[in-house]
Amino acid sequence: MSRSPARRRVAVIGTGAIVSGSHLPALRHHADRAELVAAVDVDQARLDAFRQLAGEDVAGYTSTDDMLDAVRPDLVLIGTPPSLHREQTVAALKAGAWVLCEKPLCLSLAEYDDIAAAEEASGAYASVVFQHRYGSGAVHARQLIASGELGAPLVAHCQTTWHRDAAYYAVPWRGRWATEGGGPTMGHGIHQFDLLLHLLGPWAEIRAMAARLVHDTESEDVSTALVRFENGALATVVNSVLSPHEVSRIRVDCADATVELTHLYGHRNDDWVYTPAPHVPSERATAWRTLAADLPSSHTAQLGTLLDAYDNGVRPPGSGPDARATLDFAAALYKAAFTGRPVHAGEIEPGDPFYPAMHGDHPHWAPKERA
Repeated sequence: MSRSPARRRVAVIGTGAIVSGSHLPALRHHADRAELVAAVDVDQARLDAFRQLAGEDVAGYTSTDDMLDAVRPDLVLIGTPPSLHREQTVAALKAGAWVLCEKPLCLSLAEYDDIAAAEEASGAYASVVFQHRYGSGAVHARQLIASGELGAPLVAHCQTTWHRDAAYYAVPWRGRWATEGGGPTMGHGIHQFDLLLHLLGPWAEIRAMAARLVHDTESEDVSTALVRFENGALATVVNSVLSPHEVSRIRVDCADATVELTHLYGHRNDDWVYTPAPHVPSERATAWRTLAADLPSSHTAQLGTLLDAYDNGVRPPGSGPDARATLDFAAALYKAAFTGRPVHAGEIEPGDPFYPAMHGDHPHWAPKERA
């Protein structure tokens, strides 16, 4: 009889709402495989409140370095503001820990390459939280599209139309290039277009527009894009925080079927709809809609997949080139919007102004950081 994998020792950095509301329930669900042993927060009162919620046996620290030195965790979950992600991820990797970090993993492709170098040096891996990939409905749809069962992908639409008010942007790090990396393209719509990329595969070319129509922020409050994929499919992408009727939506029209996902912050199997083309037999369409299990998209689902990878000693999904491709898409959207010309996948390299920062230091749109 084979032995069960050891429980992984887990630490969290940041103890705010996303960690207490999403990561902690995920850890409790996987308690047979993961044990929360430490938490870090610069706010002692918030740290104390989290430890009361998580359990007093969870060690508390106000310094990431002190925690890593003392605890040497197997896995670190990061739920801090985006400007801290690169530094904290690199520190955890250097300590030998795997990382699961909230989106965006970092603020630029340059920062991402710092993380990749730390991965290479340590042998550990850093994944970004894109939980919508891991619900059973998304897994099923990707398998159907990738296998050709729905026919060739032709046309797609990706929509994140949400609403955020002035109070939301009163939080100091929001809406600023140096601390959030961008507007709804980086902070909101990235979940949906990551799922679109996951379903359709590599993208080839993007044209885009962005604007600040309502909010007094450095970054955009709406962006739109036209995308050509390597497989020939064409797509539209809309990212907004100006929309009173909030919805998250993906639609992919293939030769034999349309598959649609409509939700807000998470999906279940029932949120996926398959409409067959007129020539498709009903029994074939029925098979598309039949899933063995209903696993919601969630941190719980993604953590389970990451623990599987850890147990098997393989790179987890949502890391490496996979994670970089989504960040490259965001950078290319900004470059296309701010330069007014098409951008191709992989063209943003060291020396390109959009490599170290999403705004590209572009004088016609993104304000330069003042000393």
